[in-house]
Amino acid sequence: MRRAPAAALPGPEPTERHDWQTLKRLIPYLWAYKGRVLFALACLIAAKGANVSVPLIFKQLIDRLTVTPDQAFIVVPAALLLAYGVLRFSTSLLTELRELVFARVTQQAVREISLQVFRHLHALSLRFHLERQTGGLTRDIERGTRSINSLISFTLYSILPTLIEIGLVVGILLAKYDPVFALITLSTLAIYIVFTVRVTNWRTALRRQANELDSAANVRAVDSLINFETVKYFNNEEWEARRYDEQLQKWTAAQLRNQYSLSALNVGQAVIISVAVTAMMWQAAARVATGEMTIGDIVLVNAFMIQLYIPLNFLGVIYRELRQALTDIERMFGLMHTQREIADAPDARALPAGPASVRFENVSFAYDAKRPILFDVDFDIPAGSTVAVVGHSGSGKSTLARLLYRFYDVQQGAIRVNGHDLRALRQNSLRAAIAIVPQDTVLFNDTI
Repeated sequence: MRRAPAAALPGPEPTERHDWQTLKRLIPYLWAYKGRVLFALACLIAAKGANVSVPLIFKQLIDRLTVTPDQAFIVVPAALLLAYGVLRFSTSLLTELRELVFARVTQQAVREISLQVFRHLHALSLRFHLERQTGGLTRDIERGTRSINSLISFTLYSILPTLIEIGLVVGILLAKYDPVFALITLSTLAIYIVFTVRVTNWRTALRRQANELDSAANVRAVDSLINFETVKYFNNEEWEARRYDEQLQKWTAAQLRNQYSLSALNVGQAVIISVAVTAMMWQAAARVATGEMTIGDIVLVNAFMIQLYIPLNFLGVIYRELRQALTDIERMFGLMHTQREIADAPDARALPAGPASVRFENVSFAYDAKRPILFDVDFDIPAGSTVAVVGHSGSGKSTLARLLYRFYDVQQGAIRVNGHDLRALRQNSLRAAIAIVPQDTVLFNDTI
């Protein structure tokens, strides 16, 4: 029997990013707790309704204070002040209640997905695990589960509340004032979002370049220090320092470009918001001069603008983190798309208990089709007998055990236990009937 070294099979092709498909795969895990989801959404809408009502109360308060004579001041503004405080408190209370209710949904979803991925990885073939770095797999799972928290947090606590608030504010502006106010608000938001997304995409490329140069500088430093003795032999300390400094100079230039791009983003956002607020205030002041609006209306419009634009300051960060989170989640879900090389047949049955005979029947097998390991191997092991397989290293002894455990399927022939082809048996019942003493001591990092 000759052994051919296993050729590395190509890893699974990176899946094309389909953000919507990733979200659709995630939603069922959340919707399993639809009662909590609906209650959290109700709290979200109520909190935003209370938050939008605060400027309305503030407007009424200012108008009352500017036109109400002596005694009415004691009654009406006091009620408005009380309503103002209640709405402020309600906003915070409903927000915390939403997070409290939805926390269990998020954690349960992470738990179920993690367990499902873990079980799927254990169901995959030995070939998959030998040809993939375990550290890479665990990092994919770790990043994926962490990104579920990030995705839900940014969506439920940042994007969705902002969208609801935009809808409420635009509705109030349309109902109470000239449509020009709503038009300015919507057009500003559109310009702001397009600008932020485009600049953020540009900054992402710059950041990636800076990270690559940082890694290159680190590799050069580590490589030089690992070969410390060789550097000393050739008296090359200064030359190594110059090479390291060259990489640091490139990294510094990339970092400066990244900082300039951040400043450009911040300045551009500030210009858009400043122009919008100025236009809104100009329109409001003109209407106050003609008596169409009051001082309270100016305060209301300004408060609405502040409430809308402050969350948008973080839009670039949120957009970048969302894209990264979707990428990480998709990569984790991609593990679940990996097909099982060795699977039980639909009509597979359990191996009957009791002594078992083993027969290798004209078995041929190769990890790589170009280099066969076993060719037409045929032998019997009667029940209760002792058999030793002797051969030089690489002759296929371990391969026989792997085939018996059905870590791989034979390419030709069959392996039978008590006359049953292994491919007709359930894997768990087959492996439960076999005892093994590994050549190497295997210990888990846990107590006995």
